[in-house]
Amino acid sequence: MTQQSQGAGTAMAVSIGLMGTTSSETLSALAPRIERLGFAGLWLNDVPGGDSLDGLRIAASVTSTLRLATGVIPIDRRPASSLDLDGLPSDRTAIGIGSGRTDRPIASVREAIVGLRERTDAAIVVGALGPRMRRLAAEEADGVLLNWLTPDAGAAAMRELRADAGGRPVRGVLYARTIVDEAARPVLSAEASAYDAYPAYAANFDRLGFRAIDSTIDHADRLADYASVSDPVDELVLRAITAGSTLRELEAFVEHAAAWAGSN
Repeated sequence: MTQQSQGAGTAMAVSIGLMGTTSSETLSALAPRIERLGFAGLWLNDVPGGDSLDGLRIAASVTSTLRLATGVIPIDRRPASSLDLDGLPSDRTAIGIGSGRTDRPIASVREAIVGLRERTDAAIVVGALGPRMRRLAAEEADGVLLNWLTPDAGAAAMRELRADAGGRPVRGVLYARTIVDEAARPVLSAEASAYDAYPAYAANFDRLGFRAIDSTIDHADRLADYASVSDPVDELVLRAITAGSTLRELEAFVEHAAAWAGSN
């Protein structure tokens, strides 16, 4: 699924993001629906208790064209050399990695990129909060995963990414926490408040001049704002926030999100 950018005339892909703890039963039922509705891809967060790679293998088994990605695997908790990449179709998979809490973030991620290049032909995406990690992604990875950015901040990051890439084809992807139902607003507000309290994110929000909640989506016009800036991201991932993360809620989420994307 794509939305046409009114500014630059380029298409912005729209994907769905889910927690890595999403059950295999839910993924088996939901991934084909996401593909059928025309979304570009499915991204799974990698969190303790939820292996994103296992989840992507399930999604791969029930889809044929849907792009699959991890967003992102922290390499301090799961070193690149330990990742089980078997059973993933490399032509439609992106391995997203991040520094986590390593004390050598740039060097460690660079080493992880090199190691993964030796093991897989899948795309490699780097989660980046600041300009140094974004520059590393521009120079050595296939994409960068951005987080908690308003449409204007996303556009500014894309301009910097293209300048750093110097002509290399590097994909800019942005996670946006999204609700389609007011019942999910307390969950969205709690997650935004939690990120406001993380020191690294708090400093970034102070630098950019907004708070986490300002970079979330709760209606169709807000989704359209991300496509209408002059330099839209290549891919907007609608990270699904629902009241209880049930299959019924997630099915309703993807149906509503598809209608929003299709109405603009």
